[in-house]
Amino acid sequence: MARVEINGAAYEAAPGERLSDLLIRTGNAIPMPCGGRGNCGKCRVTVNGQTALACETVTEAGMRVTLPRRETVVSVTGDAGTEKQTAHSALALDIGTTTLALALVSLDEGSIVRVVTGTNPQRAFGADVMNRIGYCKAHGPDRLRDAVIAAVNSLLQELDAPADAVMFVAGNTAMLHLFFGADPSPMGAAPYTPVFLDVKKASGAGLGLPGVKEAVSLPGAAAFVGADLTAGLNFVGFPPEGKHRLLIDLGTNAEVVLFSRASALCTAAAAGPCFEGANISCGMSASPGAIAACSPEGCVTIDNLPAVGVCGTGLVDAVAMLLENGSIDETGYMEEAYALAPDVYLTPADVRQYQLAKSAIRAAAETLVRRARISFDDIDALYISGGFSAKINVRNAVKTGLLPAALENKCIAVNNSSLLGTAKFACERNDLYQYLAHMRCLDLSSDPVFSELFIENMTFEEAFL
Repeated sequence: MARVEINGAAYEAAPGERLSDLLIRTGNAIPMPCGGRGNCGKCRVTVNGQTALACETVTEAGMRVTLPRRETVVSVTGDAGTEKQTAHSALALDIGTTTLALALVSLDEGSIVRVVTGTNPQRAFGADVMNRIGYCKAHGPDRLRDAVIAAVNSLLQELDAPADAVMFVAGNTAMLHLFFGADPSPMGAAPYTPVFLDVKKASGAGLGLPGVKEAVSLPGAAAFVGADLTAGLNFVGFPPEGKHRLLIDLGTNAEVVLFSRASALCTAAAAGPCFEGANISCGMSASPGAIAACSPEGCVTIDNLPAVGVCGTGLVDAVAMLLENGSIDETGYMEEAYALAPDVYLTPADVRQYQLAKSAIRAAAETLVRRARISFDDIDALYISGGFSAKINVRNAVKTGLLPAALENKCIAVNNSSLLGTAKFACERNDLYQYLAHMRCLDLSSDPVFSELFIENMTFEEAFL
């Protein structure tokens, strides 16, 4: 065994143990968006005074490690809460890939009392679902399950939740698997088979959540179209007769559904963790010091702190600004890195990552519209959900091609529709299967329409019209 010092505390490392594994094992985990493959460069630490990647560093006796400041993701839920607690309560939990949100719900008032949020600690195992599934396949799901359960227990203490309340839970299919202790590994390769999609129930004690009477999941539609989308549909509701609605959940795994009272098409767009900052040079989550808005007049950071990186909304604004000033041409070409703030910049490779992500999301939405044989005129609203949506500049999202120009005036940001829809279900216990009864899921990987639209939407032509 080798004695390693981490932020002043001593730990014993096994022979040949990677530093990243030691950090996870000892509760000092830091985000590793690429899942520890060494290609994102985000797990930088200081080892004996030198910068190193935790995932590529083998522990040695006498090693002194200093960890970076922990990011606290700023999550906007869309409901401030009434703070009016009543006798009959329930809990609503949204397990996002990046953030967790827990609400105390008054069943008597039919409203949210208060909400607490936190970072999903599973970021230490990868920024996106596929990296985490890959980790489970190699090492089993226990560490990821234990991490999220511990985080939920912390939120329960912060919320000061009453004992013996029922907790209703939504999240993408993989996140729900890990919460309930099911191995999501079968979803890592075709035919992408989940262990469960229907409502799942377990006692709080059995899950390791003392004080929770029972945990009940909402149902999902498919391996990559989960209960979070069901909850979102429950929140926004059906459109008027003869109309359609489009819901885009701009999380790490972008889920898109086009629905009417009689039909529904859904899909998941493999946009990658671009908007969470994982594969952007100076990218970061929506944490203090992140550039959240950008214009020729300057940048605005979260909490007005000195800029240390750029988050999703800032990325959209930055690309729009560089298109406007000619630094990026219609093909996406940019000659050199552009400084947004001291030591914070956007590179040509970052622009390419943005193009891939925005094209996947836009093409997914347009594919559903074509497959449904309708036009944008038939859509009465485009709901944009996810923490990324809270502060998005819709005009800039349209300018960069992320959202269709024809729907710009129909866009409605609903922040965390998953949490809000779960809270609504806790109060109403309505039939969620009405949203899934006519649901048809499209696999974009084999859809020729998507392939065509993906190529079309790679450029920034609309910005120059």
